[in-house]
Amino acid sequence: MYKIQTFNQISSKGLVRFPSTYEVGPGLSDSDAILVRSHKLQDSDANANLKAVARAGAGVNNVPVASYTEKGIVVFNTPGANANAVKELVLCGLLLSSRGILPGMAYVNSLHEMQDNAAMSKLLEAEKIRFKGTEIAGKTLGIIGLGAIGSLVAEMAISLGMKVLGYDPALSVDAAWRLPNQVRKIENITALLANSDFVSLHLPVLEATRNLIDANMVAAMKPGLCLLNFSRDEIVNNEAIVNGLNNKQLRMYVSDFPCAEFIGRDDVILMPHIGASTDEAEDNCAVMAADQLMDFLENGNIKNSVNFPAISLDRAPNAKKGTRLAIINKNVPGMLGQILSVLAEQKINVIDMINKSRNEIAYNLIDVESCPSDAALAQIAAIQDVIKVTVL
Repeated sequence: MYKIQTFNQISSKGLVRFPSTYEVGPGLSDSDAILVRSHKLQDSDANANLKAVARAGAGVNNVPVASYTEKGIVVFNTPGANANAVKELVLCGLLLSSRGILPGMAYVNSLHEMQDNAAMSKLLEAEKIRFKGTEIAGKTLGIIGLGAIGSLVAEMAISLGMKVLGYDPALSVDAAWRLPNQVRKIENITALLANSDFVSLHLPVLEATRNLIDANMVAAMKPGLCLLNFSRDEIVNNEAIVNGLNNKQLRMYVSDFPCAEFIGRDDVILMPHIGASTDEAEDNCAVMAADQLMDFLENGNIKNSVNFPAISLDRAPNAKKGTRLAIINKNVPGMLGQILSVLAEQKINVIDMINKSRNEIAYNLIDVESCPSDAALAQIAAIQDVIKVTVL
C-alpha cells in the first residue's frame, strides 16, 4: 500500500487515477509521496519514508527543493498542464492594456444613478473618446521564455496578426519543435526589449532569472512598452518597474502578482494570481502529477522532475516482480562500480539497467534476476555517498 499525503484541494480527476493500492488524503503519516498545489512545504514535512513530491503546477518555489534533493526526494512539477489557461489570460492582458476597457467599464458603472437611458446614451457617445485604444494586430510581441506557455502565447499572437520576437537561451529541442516558425528568435534580450511593443514573461524563478527585469532592462525598453508578467513576481524588480512607469519608459505593467507598490496606479493592471485558476488547468495538473507519482513509485521512472534526471526503463520481460532497484547517490566517480560489485558478490545477475545524473545527484535503475537479500541491500546502502536504496 502506497501512501500519498495531499495538501490543498486536489482535483478529483487526479485523485481517481490512484488505484485501491494507494491510500490518498491529508494528514497521512509516514507517506511515500506528497501531492501539493500552493501549500508551502517545510523541511519538517519530509518524513524518513518520503520519496517524492509532486507539485500540481509549474512553479516549485513553495517546495524546499535543495533540502529535499539532499534527502533523495524527487520533486516533480507539471509543466504545460496549465499552459492554455495562462495563454488565455495573457490575451486578456493584451486587450485590457490596449483598449480603454477597464476605465470605460468603471465610468459606465459610475452612472448608476442615471435613470434616463436616452440621456445616458448621449453622454456615453460624447465621452467614449476618453477610452479609445489601439489594436494589437500589427504590433510586436516579445516573449521571454519559450517553453510550453511561451510557445502557445506565440502561436496565439501570430494568429491575431502580431509580429513575435522570442528569447530563450535555454530552449529545449522539444520546445523548439513546438515553436511556430514565424517567431523571430533573438539572441540578445535587450534587442528584444528595444523592438517590442509588448513583452510577456514566461520564466521559472532561478538565480539567473531573479530580478531579471531591472533598471538596466527597463532603460533598454522601447519607450511606451507594455510589460506583462504572468510568470513570477521575483522575475521583476519592483522599484525599476515603478521608475519606468513614472518616466513613461513603460506605458503599462500587467501582472498576476499584486504588490503594494503598484496598488491604485492607473498604468498598472493587477490580477489575483489567477493564471492557472481554471477547472481545466487544475484537472490537467492533478492528472499529470498523479501519473508521474505512480510511475515513479511503481517503476522508478522520472519525468518532469526539477531536481533529478529524466529517466525511464521498461520492465525486462523476464524480470520477476520486485526485482528492480532504484538507487540514488551523489554524482561522484566509481559509484556504479561499487554497487554492481555488491550484486556480483551475491551472485545476482543484472538483466537491464540505466544510470543518469543531474548536477550533484545520480540515479540508477537496475533490474535483477533475483531480489537481493536484506544484508545485500544494507551493504549497498552503506556505500559512502549512497543516499537511498529502494526495491520496486
